[in-house]
Amino acid sequence: MYEYLTGLVTVVQPNYIVVDVNGVGYRLLCANPYRYHVDQTKRVRVYVYQAVRDDDISLYGFADSDEKELFIQLLGVSGIGPKSALAILANPDHQGLIDAIADDDVSYLTKFPGIGKKTAGQIVLDLRDSIQKKPTGPLLSLNSQPTKTDNPALDDALAALKALGYKEREVKKLAKQLMKTDAKTTDDYLRAGLKLISQ
Repeated sequence: MYEYLTGLVTVVQPNYIVVDVNGVGYRLLCANPYRYHVDQTKRVRVYVYQAVRDDDISLYGFADSDEKELFIQLLGVSGIGPKSALAILANPDHQGLIDAIADDDVSYLTKFPGIGKKTAGQIVLDLRDSIQKKPTGPLLSLNSQPTKTDNPALDDALAALKALGYKEREVKKLAKQLMKTDAKTTDDYLRAGLKLISQ
């Protein structure tokens, strides 16, 4: 899995760029390729997500890790594929998108191509718990980390549950229940958490 590429932008097209990294050209599909310019002297860092399907392997490029994280979270929504996620991110107002999700503003989300009322509602349902307003400013941040406690073993177990695909709200609820158990190790907490989920 790639995290980012650093190299020279050699091609800019309407839906992709090519980044030359030590003589190898990587084609990266981008929400807005025109934020980059062909420049044989200035190296750029582009964050990358690799999507593998039966008939295709594609690389998606992002200006920063926050944009990449937002793309990944959008992919986790039922009915949203890479093409739809890129179309949503093509709007430079990512803050407006995050605000809309946090505020349950379905009508804002239906303005994006291919996003109907049902899919917009699903975006809000799936992502609102992972988006958190910062009280000290207008910016919002993606809250991709599970609930933190004063117990490192429990924290690791919660992180493992989230890595398995459980939603933030499920993990938060489990954290409270797991604190009441007599588990001591990460493995104990993880086993107890999985048992509670399956009940």
